[in-house]
Amino acid sequence: MNIVFLDARTVGHEPNLAQFEQLTESTGGEFVSYPETTIDQTAERLQGADVVITNKARITREVLDACPYLKLICVAATGTNNVDMAAAAERSIPVKNVSGYSTHSVAQETFTMLLSLLNSSHYYDQYVKSGEYSRETIYTHLGRPFWELAGKRFGIIGLGAIGRQVAQIAAAFGAEVVYFSASGQTYDVPYQVLSLTELLRTCDVVSIHAPLTDKTNNLLTYSELGLMKPTAFLLAMSRGGMVNEADLARALDEGKLAGAGVDVFVQEPISASHPYLTMAHPERMILAPHIAWSSIEARKTLMNRVAENINQFKV
Repeated sequence: MNIVFLDARTVGHEPNLAQFEQLTESTGGEFVSYPETTIDQTAERLQGADVVITNKARITREVLDACPYLKLICVAATGTNNVDMAAAAERSIPVKNVSGYSTHSVAQETFTMLLSLLNSSHYYDQYVKSGEYSRETIYTHLGRPFWELAGKRFGIIGLGAIGRQVAQIAAAFGAEVVYFSASGQTYDVPYQVLSLTELLRTCDVVSIHAPLTDKTNNLLTYSELGLMKPTAFLLAMSRGGMVNEADLARALDEGKLAGAGVDVFVQEPISASHPYLTMAHPERMILAPHIAWSSIEARKTLMNRVAENINQFKV
């Protein structure tokens, strides 16, 4: 059995990739990994491969046409949008993804962003380090007032595993948790389900944890963002495309909402001219380069489960 990992750099150095070498040793095969692979390099690198591992490298119909010996596609992620699923099905090639590996990681990053925005952590850190606090005549500085999560309404869009973890943490802070189900599915949970309009109008925090689908694509545009409280915060933590990026930048600059934390984008990496990078009030937004999924524990779990998927499949 020959295994090829097309974009190993996407999972970093911590996961133990030696386990894939062990999978191939018993069959006299070989494990080969590449830091990155362009679409033009993919077919050539998969020649003779039985199994391909990909995080974001695309597996197109043309690639599959050029790789007749390929028997299994392993996606080192939850989403499979980088694989031509119809073409794989036509060739009876299973596509195995991994879900549930990053629940705690994403929830932790969600609150990292929220509390940084809410408590103005960067502002106060710089206030002290700049020497301003040393020149103060009283013991405190109230330049950026903040409010408590306790007693506030915390709205979640998408109540899957990650959404539920975020809900538990929000409830532990003393917030009232409510949710909107984009799929229309209701859950046996102690949280009230609201329409999207009511959730946006009444919540102090709106946190997005739904998958990107036809129903959720461009879910929040300028019109929807304008429904939010001017003191509210938005957290975009699931998939780029659910929030209209130009509209969010405009709404923040106009004070339609107080702030936003964004970890995902329509195009990744973003362009140098992205609307988020040219805002008049950049302090109202915290950005991260799609890292919420990527705790050391989450990446190790991810690759262990990829190995399990391969081990369970007899090529």
